[in-house]
Amino acid sequence: MTNLLSGFALVFQPMTFLLMVFGTGVGVIIGALPGLTASMGIILLLPLVYRLPASVSLVMLCGLFCGGMYGGSISAILLKTPGTPSASATVLDGYPLCEQGKAGKALGISTVSSFIGGLMSTICLILIAPQLAKVALQFQAADYFSLSIFGLSIMASSSGKNVVKGLIAGCVGLLASCIGIDTIVGVNRLTFNNMYLAGGFTLLPVLIGVFAVSEVLTQVQSMKAGATVAVQTVTNILPSWIDIKLILPTALVAGILGVFIGIIPGTGGAIACFLAYNLAQKFAKDRHMFGKGALSGIAAPESANNATTGGALIPMLCLGVPGDVVTSVMLGALILIGVRPGPLLFVENVDIVYSIFAGMVIIQFLMLGFGLLSSRFAPSILKVPNTLLMPIILVLCVVGSFSLNNALYDVTVALSFGVLGLFMKRWGYPGAPLVLGVILGPMAEENLNRALLVSNNSWAVLLQRPISLTFLMLSAISIGLAIYSARKKEA
Repeated sequence: MTNLLSGFALVFQPMTFLLMVFGTGVGVIIGALPGLTASMGIILLLPLVYRLPASVSLVMLCGLFCGGMYGGSISAILLKTPGTPSASATVLDGYPLCEQGKAGKALGISTVSSFIGGLMSTICLILIAPQLAKVALQFQAADYFSLSIFGLSIMASSSGKNVVKGLIAGCVGLLASCIGIDTIVGVNRLTFNNMYLAGGFTLLPVLIGVFAVSEVLTQVQSMKAGATVAVQTVTNILPSWIDIKLILPTALVAGILGVFIGIIPGTGGAIACFLAYNLAQKFAKDRHMFGKGALSGIAAPESANNATTGGALIPMLCLGVPGDVVTSVMLGALILIGVRPGPLLFVENVDIVYSIFAGMVIIQFLMLGFGLLSSRFAPSILKVPNTLLMPIILVLCVVGSFSLNNALYDVTVALSFGVLGLFMKRWGYPGAPLVLGVILGPMAEENLNRALLVSNNSWAVLLQRPISLTFLMLSAISIGLAIYSARKKEA
C-alpha cells in the first residue's frame, strides 16, 4: 500500500500528470481515426519517450494505450468503420443506434462500459502482477530461453490466419536480430562487409517501419480521390441511470472475461470483444435487440476490449512477454528507455511499477472524462482527410527515426522495413511476430548461451528444468492447436 501511495504521489506531479493527460487524449484521437492504432501512436511518440524519465514515459504510453483502445469505438459507432480491430464487434449494435439518431446514447454507453472494463483490469493488474513476479523470480537462464520461444510461438500462432506465415515472420525477426557483431565471439554476422550493418538494426526504426510506415503505404494505396466523410450531430451523450443499470451486469462479466483474455499472450482486444459479444447475446435481457441497436451489444465488447489493457500488461511486466501487438511495441519502448521487463523489475524498479499501477487508475477516469466531453467533437475529428493525415505521419516517422542517432542509416532502416511490412500485409504475413523476433532474439540467444555454459554444453538442461520444460510444451501445444484450428476451418 505504501508503494501504491508513492506511485500516486509520482503520478500527480505536474509534468507527469500533464503528459498522462496528453497521452490519453492523443490515444482517443488516434483510436478514433480509422486505420490508425494505439501501436502506431506509441511508435510516433517513441522519439519523445526515451528522452523522458522511465516512470513518466511509461505512464504516458499507458494513457495512449487505454485511450486508443477506447477511441476505436467512436468511428465504429459513427462511421461503421472500427478505428481499431478491438472495436470490430461494437459496429454490430453501435451503428444501428447511430442510424436511429441515437449516436450520443451509443457513445455514452461505450464510454461508461470502457471505464468499467478498464477499472476492473487495473484492479486485477495491481493484485495479480506482484504475485506472478514472485513466482517468476525463480527463473534461470534455461527458463528465460524457453519463455522467449513460448512468446514467439504464441504470438506467431495467434496473429494471423496462416500459422506457417506467422512462424516464418517470427523466424525472419530472429534472423534480423542476428545481424551485426556476435556478442559472444566478436565476429561479424550477416553484415556482407557493410560497416553500417555491423551495429545491427536498432529497435526503434524497425518498429516505425513495420507498424507505421507500412500502414501509411497501405492507406495511400487504398485512398479514394475526393472521398468525404459524413457523420451526424451527436447529442444526449450522458447515459441515464436506467441504461447504466441495464448494461452493468453485462459490462462486469465482459470485463472479467477481458482481463483473462488479456493475460493470455498473443490474444488481445479483437478476440475479447467478439467472445464477450457472443456471451452477452446468450444471456442479456435485451438479446432480441442484438444487431438492431442493443445497449448490451455495445457494453459487452467495449468493456471486454478495454479490460484487456491491464490484463495484457501483466505478462509484459512480469515475464517480458507481450499480451498483444500494442504491448509488444510497449515492450520495445521499455527496452529503449533502459528498463528490462521481467520479475526483477519488481525488485529493482519498484517505483516504476507502482507509478504504472497508480497511473492506470487515474487514466480510466481521464478516459471517462475525455469520452463524455469529446464525443460532441468526434465528428470533426473524423473529417480529417487521409490526404492530409498520412503525409504528416510519414514525416513524423522519418524525423523520429533520424532523431535516434542523428543518422540517415536509421531512416533507411525504417523505410526498408516499411516496404517489407507493406509486402507482408499484402501476402498475409503478420508484422507482430517479426518485431517480437527482433526484441526476443537477443534475449533467447543470451540465455541459451548462459544455460549451455552452466550445463557444459548439454541441451538436456532445457528439458531438466521443470519451468523450461513447461514453456517448451506450451509452445508446442499453442502451435499444434493453431494448426488444428486452421485445418478445421479449411475443412
